[in-house]
Amino acid sequence: MSETDADGDAARSYEVAVIGGGPAGLTTGLYTTRLGHDTVVIDRGGGRAAMMLDTHNVIGVTEDVSGNEFLATATEQVKEYGGDVVRDLVTTVEKRDDDRFVLTTNGGEFTADRVVFAIGFSDERPSPPLPRTGRGLHYCLHCDAYMFIDESVYVMGTGDSAAYVAMIMLNFTDEVDLLTRGEDPAWSDETQTLLDGHPIDVIHEEITGMNKRDDGWLESFEFEDGSVREYKGGFPMYGSNYNNELPASLGCELTDDGTVVVDDHRKTTVEGVYAVGDLAPGHNQVPVAMGDGAKAGLAIHKELREFPRSLSEIEANGAVDAKDVPAVSATLRDAAQAFGDDD
Repeated sequence: MSETDADGDAARSYEVAVIGGGPAGLTTGLYTTRLGHDTVVIDRGGGRAAMMLDTHNVIGVTEDVSGNEFLATATEQVKEYGGDVVRDLVTTVEKRDDDRFVLTTNGGEFTADRVVFAIGFSDERPSPPLPRTGRGLHYCLHCDAYMFIDESVYVMGTGDSAAYVAMIMLNFTDEVDLLTRGEDPAWSDETQTLLDGHPIDVIHEEITGMNKRDDGWLESFEFEDGSVREYKGGFPMYGSNYNNELPASLGCELTDDGTVVVDDHRKTTVEGVYAVGDLAPGHNQVPVAMGDGAKAGLAIHKELREFPRSLSEIEANGAVDAKDVPAVSATLRDAAQAFGDDD
């Protein structure tokens, strides 16, 4: 379907537009597509999931599957069910007087009845020298702590979060260093007292060099006092930059830390707008993001589905005519039939 945009060009029209092609966005797109709603997932590429060298904590997905492989499989699933996945960057989103949304991208325009933001956040990276992400530099404690059982681990940072992550890692190993990299600690006095009560070495000297093993994993850091300390890997804790500009431009309420306020169904404070995955409050985990996508997809279906008609609609307009069912577009019907034929 198409509409005409302000310049007279054709704007591609959908019931659901998902911005972001990570686990949350693709799961949303899978649900809304399979539930009979014309859906487009607009993805700029990249993202935290794409950086995963290995996939952890996703039941049914083995460790040797990379983030890119995981996302590629999910993308093909959405396409096979009849959804569109477009590589593009959404620059603006506006709500029209008719309550439909106009999404402007680098490549054109899209319109939709519902918009789902699945654009996550970016981790604040410390200054080099640093090992490769996934080979000694890790951003998800809950995903990667398992691999550091009985290994030497560092945590970088100067805030309370860094201190707490260092103490949490004592659940997995007895060798934990907290690296402030030449900066003054910013954690509270209470946190300092807690640190004093745990067997953690706080290293204040800046890192001046790094050594890697033959397989590319971190081997050790060199410090400005001339010392060398060996580590299997660790966690930088410098905060996150949430990609909340687009939902904020629509008037979506934000939390103090920059996430988008949502209800249990992932609805934002703006009618017709949803936020899922890392952009919403909660644990930053692939399975959690996928659950968010499922919740949003189900909620959107309940809002958009044609049937059952209400009693008042039937009384006003009469019974549903057989020619009006099923309420699925020709595109999705063709995709469903082709999918069934493949089985």
